[in-house]
Amino acid sequence: MALTLSRPGILSPFQVRAFRFQFPADLFTSWGTEMEVIVLGWFILVKTESVLLLTLYGALQYLGTLIAPGMGMACDRLGCRTVLTAMRAAYALAGLALMILAFAGALHPLYVFLLAAFSGLIRASDTGVRNALSAAILPPPQLMAGIGLSRITSDSARIAGALAGAAVYAAIGMAPACAVFAGFYGVGAVLTYQVGPTAIQAPLTQPVSSDRASAWSQMAEGMIHVWNTPPLRAAIWLAFLVNLTAWPWTLGLLPYVARTVLHAGQAGLGALAASFSTGALLGSLTVSLIGPRIQPARAMLVCAVVWHALLLVFAHMPSLAAACAALVLAGLAQSLSMVPMAVMLLHIAGPRFRGRVMGVRMLAIYGLPVGLLLSGVLIPALGFSQTAIVYCSIGMVTTLAIGWHWRGHLWPLNQPANAG
Repeated sequence: MALTLSRPGILSPFQVRAFRFQFPADLFTSWGTEMEVIVLGWFILVKTESVLLLTLYGALQYLGTLIAPGMGMACDRLGCRTVLTAMRAAYALAGLALMILAFAGALHPLYVFLLAAFSGLIRASDTGVRNALSAAILPPPQLMAGIGLSRITSDSARIAGALAGAAVYAAIGMAPACAVFAGFYGVGAVLTYQVGPTAIQAPLTQPVSSDRASAWSQMAEGMIHVWNTPPLRAAIWLAFLVNLTAWPWTLGLLPYVARTVLHAGQAGLGALAASFSTGALLGSLTVSLIGPRIQPARAMLVCAVVWHALLLVFAHMPSLAAACAALVLAGLAQSLSMVPMAVMLLHIAGPRFRGRVMGVRMLAIYGLPVGLLLSGVLIPALGFSQTAIVYCSIGMVTTLAIGWHWRGHLWPLNQPANAG
């Protein structure tokens, strides 16, 4: 039987020409990011022997969460394609600087921290801007599948990119690894530009003032809209929570787990990262396949609780194989929580506030560097497993509290937050 794309489904977003460029652009960028984080995280840990400095490097990746609302406002004013192309070109420049330093034999942890801070100013907004771009180019019935496919690029990159990054670093050294991920960023920037300005829909075609006062007022308007819309406010609080208590264990601490807790080398680190991403990939595929039948608000709450529970199991696994198995399940729960959250935010925000709402959503990522830095202090004091108990217990209890407080907006099936 011939394959048809006449109805919404996992491949239906590819009917849109702009998405056929966005998907590989996201894929190349995600591959570059995952390779860079694995390679430089291992470099920092080996050179400094400090879990605190490792968590500081991870935290710097998300320095730009403080300016994320401004990036969202820029999307609404300038167009998501323009903003995302400029961001990815900046990643490529930072990668080239690392490559030059590495080939010259002058790469030092201090330079890695400085370049991580530069990239972190803008990288924290990448996911939100790409989701806003998907919402601008895809019709609403295809949005859940499109966001799921966009997440697949990140999840698959965490599998292949993590394994490739560890392998390239071990086989041929730092400088060639930097050249590879800088090249991926460059290709991602070119493909993002090819999405084309004609893909941009309202509100980007609406006339706006270009003066500074108007820019600040528009950004404030977006934040006020989030605060005054209960489902949006609940989702933002949940996003901050999972970044504080869940994401640190798989975005920053994996080199420590591999080297110090499980006594595995670079291959073990790659296996851990790939395991979590395999589960996340399965979750993204599930969302893309059954998206219209998912109630977004319910899914994000239930799966956030399950995600924390599985991370707690992971932290107590005695072997690499057992830890990898727990991470597969944790990654699955993560996708089944975060992808519906993104779709819910985009649906409720509407075209007028799309970029600014996703900018505020990216601001919630500020919980991740806070969580990473706190873990860098607590793990030496309490121990790895005990710190995980504290984090995951707080995460589960607070998720239940968010669901209870906003239950009238998040649980009934007839609420906009549960529209597929």
